[in-house]
Amino acid sequence: MQPNHATRSKVIQISALFLCAIGAGVLFPACGNSGSGNTTTGTGGAVSSGGAVSSGGAVSSGGAVSSGGAISSGGSPGAGGATKPPAGGGTGHFQMENLDRGVVAVVVSGGVYVGWRMFGYEYDTTASNVTYNVYRDGSKVANVTDSTNYQDASGTASSKYTVTAVINGTEGAQSPAATPWAQQYQSIATTPPSSGYSPNDGAPGDLDGDGKLDIVLKWDPSDSKDNSQSGVTGDVYIDGYTLAGTKLWRIDLGPNIRAGAHYTQMSVYDFDGDGKAELAVKTAPGTKDGTGAYLSKGSAAGADNSAVYRNSSGYILTGPEWLTVFAGDTGKELGTVDYPVQRGNVGSWGDTYGNRLDRYNGGMAFVKDGGTATGLPSIIQQRGYYTRLTVSALTYRNGVLAKNWVFDSNDPGNSSAAGQGDHSCMAADTDGDLGQEIITGPLTIASDGKFQCTDGIGHGDAMHVSELVVGKGISVFSVHEGAGGGDCHDGATCKYYFNVTGGGDNGRGAADYVGVGDDTGASCSSSHTGNLNCGTGATVTPSAGSNFLIYWDADEWREIENAASITKASGGSLLSCSQCSGNNSSKNTPTLTADLLGDWREELVVRETANTAIRVYTTTDVTKRRIYTLMHDPTYRAQVAFENASYNQPPHPGFHIGVGMADPPKPDIFVK
Repeated sequence: MQPNHATRSKVIQISALFLCAIGAGVLFPACGNSGSGNTTTGTGGAVSSGGAVSSGGAVSSGGAVSSGGAISSGGSPGAGGATKPPAGGGTGHFQMENLDRGVVAVVVSGGVYVGWRMFGYEYDTTASNVTYNVYRDGSKVANVTDSTNYQDASGTASSKYTVTAVINGTEGAQSPAATPWAQQYQSIATTPPSSGYSPNDGAPGDLDGDGKLDIVLKWDPSDSKDNSQSGVTGDVYIDGYTLAGTKLWRIDLGPNIRAGAHYTQMSVYDFDGDGKAELAVKTAPGTKDGTGAYLSKGSAAGADNSAVYRNSSGYILTGPEWLTVFAGDTGKELGTVDYPVQRGNVGSWGDTYGNRLDRYNGGMAFVKDGGTATGLPSIIQQRGYYTRLTVSALTYRNGVLAKNWVFDSNDPGNSSAAGQGDHSCMAADTDGDLGQEIITGPLTIASDGKFQCTDGIGHGDAMHVSELVVGKGISVFSVHEGAGGGDCHDGATCKYYFNVTGGGDNGRGAADYVGVGDDTGASCSSSHTGNLNCGTGATVTPSAGSNFLIYWDADEWREIENAASITKASGGSLLSCSQCSGNNSSKNTPTLTADLLGDWREELVVRETANTAIRVYTTTDVTKRRIYTLMHDPTYRAQVAFENASYNQPPHPGFHIGVGMADPPKPDIFVK
């Protein structure tokens, strides 16, 4: 368990008395009245063994959503709840999103599967203190005490479902209503910018402030390039979509931003706390915002938007470099500043043709502001990792985009950080100081932007960050390029749990608790190292694979995800889609995996091969494991924001999830 959660004095145990005091008649309108949710109906279905698709989980061959596939219909509280929960939940440290109940319903064999969110601030380790009433067409059909999902044997495709929380016997407001999906996925129609474009990486955020998570989607042209490859590319486009399928805007980054996995890194979150997410991304002259206008604020004012700075080889080695924040609901430019670390002398990054200076990662983290842990989010942008390595934290608050801090391996005292970066970046609070560290692979940068530690092993292609050794806090599994092999080390001290070298470039690896084995540590797996206990280096089974991971079926083990396929680590297919494709060439990654809807388990977002739609898949296996939404775990939420970076990596929570796990720690959060 992450040590700072266990001892943190700021963790608030929210009582019914407190909730009624702050929200009587709004957050919990039934405060002061006796609750009606005292009967226990059970979960409505047996727990799946986890080895096969549930009876309602077959993948349809159709590509369109039926007319009953809406995620929620809104309405008044009496008929389905307000469209967004009232603000003010929780009084903790980290600013999280104010999400609605996220009710999702799916027609399955034997009825309708229903799943919903437990908010982090309402979580209680005593399950009887927080239960949930499930309503079908306005009538209560269950009081669920042991999970946040239910199978309604009497449900039909035309049923409408709402859910209420019952906290210490007091029933709260109803959720927005959900109508069942006809199959296990929702299809979102997309419009390619032109022929040759495919939906690529995605990042979630509540773009329009309605309490529902939306998707920011990057489009990849067929001529996109790795930095090592010459050639002119098409423009990069970024769209905003709601999960209900509404396209909100399209941003054109223009001819002076090259297309490829290592160039455009999206930072998506509600950075200013207004309830709507923003997008921060690298821009240049020629970029058009979601309204179709060229950038005009700050550093972009007066720019020559007709200038094209790329050379005959397709590289962009001259011209202005900016960072822009765009509004989530409209895509409009909110602010533009100089990119925090400018290219300067191209050769100082390790080559002269433009490969290593344009290696980026990006996301969001709750780092310190001026040395103080505020719990507020910062935009994170990394430039360079083969030689010079820089990480910048910026804030967007009260309409002002500003630098927070910049870490640079060229600065005094930081020389050992040079070359200590992977093709990804993650965030986690490794030392319990209420600020998240930035982990670039072998290197941990402290939450105040100062050097913390490095194991010195050098660059690698993939990493995973979580409680990979039970009870030992945050650990890092990284595979090695130059040194070969892989290692698992302590995130706070960079001391090894194991280190294996040799065998050449180890291109991919994964780490998690995926099946029966030595439960003291996760499986750290790669083709070069085999399957090792992350804490001891001893050989274990089964393998965590070498690509993506996803929480999917009824048990606590994580599943193996590749493109549009989900399998058990022990064998057996749980989901596949013959009409879908993965992204990023041999990496074969999905657009996104994250806890977007329903209970704590994750949704899979993947593109259809025709490139005219993306699908959002959700689980229909009934589980008895109850965990608050992972999007209210600060570690997981930050890692979801980094998921789109470079060689995409799956997000991990800041605590152990697996068979025999301890109760999750109560998250130290507030929502806004």
